[in-house]
Amino acid sequence: MLEHGGNLRAAQQRYGGTDWIDLSTGINPHGYPAPAPTPDAWHHLPERDPELLRAACAYYGAPQLLPVAGTQAAIQALPRLRAELAGPARVTMSAPSYAEHAHHWGRHGHVMHQVAYDALDDAVDGSDVVVVVNPNNPTGATVAPDRLLAWAERLAARGGWLVVDEAFGDTARALSVAAHAGRPGLVVLRSVGKFFGLAGLRLGFVGADTPLLTALDDLLGPWTVSGPAQEIAIAALRDHGWQQATQTRLARDGARMHALLANHGIDTHGTPLFHWWAEPRAEAFHEHMARRAIWVRLFPGAARGIRVGLPGNESAWRRIEQALREWNDT
Repeated sequence: MLEHGGNLRAAQQRYGGTDWIDLSTGINPHGYPAPAPTPDAWHHLPERDPELLRAACAYYGAPQLLPVAGTQAAIQALPRLRAELAGPARVTMSAPSYAEHAHHWGRHGHVMHQVAYDALDDAVDGSDVVVVVNPNNPTGATVAPDRLLAWAERLAARGGWLVVDEAFGDTARALSVAAHAGRPGLVVLRSVGKFFGLAGLRLGFVGADTPLLTALDDLLGPWTVSGPAQEIAIAALRDHGWQQATQTRLARDGARMHALLANHGIDTHGTPLFHWWAEPRAEAFHEHMARRAIWVRLFPGAARGIRVGLPGNESAWRRIEQALREWNDT
């Protein structure tokens, strides 16, 4: 199993303490206030609620979507589905990027090729499947929608797929290609875990053409999304007031984090929800922050550097600033 952010128990076991600031995930620290589910949500088998699909299609601007148990379920299933439908594929994805994609495409007989984010265009014509995270996790790099749609068209002409993971797309809505997800060859992944702060809900959506969604639905089987998750998601996806207020808050807090890091000599890239930078002393920085009960995400490989999310209160902001000041003094 790959290492991810959010493993706060491991941090506590290693370093001790209980008053931790978790900056390791990029999840909104002020998540949607989930309503209590109705009793029926607990006691009935979770049929797919058409109201969930209507709410999700309206929010994402997509023509059709398949609810899944977090986008992780789709990330694991799509490589298997492609192998069953068309055999081994030549798969290209950006590096560094969200590692689960490469991990699972590499487990089903596909030929993997990883390239720099800005080299994806040159790799499209030699690929059967291209996977791109937009905005990219962890670097925050982006690809314009018109370029993505051109890639999808080139791939679809020979039966290929473009898989666009928009897990962090809520704060960059102009980049989304979800509205075009009914086109052959284009697969779009969306998540309620990051912007809505509902990672524990385990709910995401896949947008694609009807034959692909049908095949994916058959592969995943029935009752993939719990009844409580469906009810909570309907409320969140329809709460436009909360969404607008959250966009404003995240833009403000993201700018604050960018400025805080810049004031301590750290030049970052990212989104309002996370900031990343190449850090020559990445392990030392990670250790420095952990000794102060601040859990950041260490990337020791291709994405060598540090990623930080947002804190949830003023006390945490002050502790982060103090830790950065002490880091500069080392």
